[in-house]
Amino acid sequence: QVQLVESGGGLVQPGGSLRLSCTTSEHTFSGTAMSWVRQAPGKGLEWVSAITNGGTTTTYAAAVKGRFTISRDNAKKTLYLQMTSLKPEDTARYYCARYDSGYWSGDYHITGQGTQVTVSS
Repeated sequence: QVQLVESGGGLVQPGGSLRLSCTTSEHTFSGTAMSWVRQAPGKGLEWVSAITNGGTTTTYAAAVKGRFTISRDNAKKTLYLQMTSLKPEDTARYYCARYDSGYWSGDYHITGQGTQVTVSS
């Protein structure tokens, strides 16, 4: 099972910024599309963003478009999520997820513990 480790969460005021990271030791990282998914307290999983294996194409949920940026460094086997203009409704546990191919088709797989982001004054 591919292990993904998320980090970078924390407490931030509304309007603030955070950068999340997701790392793995798996050599297959550069071959698979990746996503960020979040889960707010008492709610189900919400897909946030995805990026192709080469990093050339990205897509975002309407709720975060224009505020969040997904990126990846395949040499470092690391996925990032730069979050700006954070809102209280962005409060959630954030998970990175991988797909089985280089494009975000089919199911994604979450194997990490996630990182908590809390937006509050």
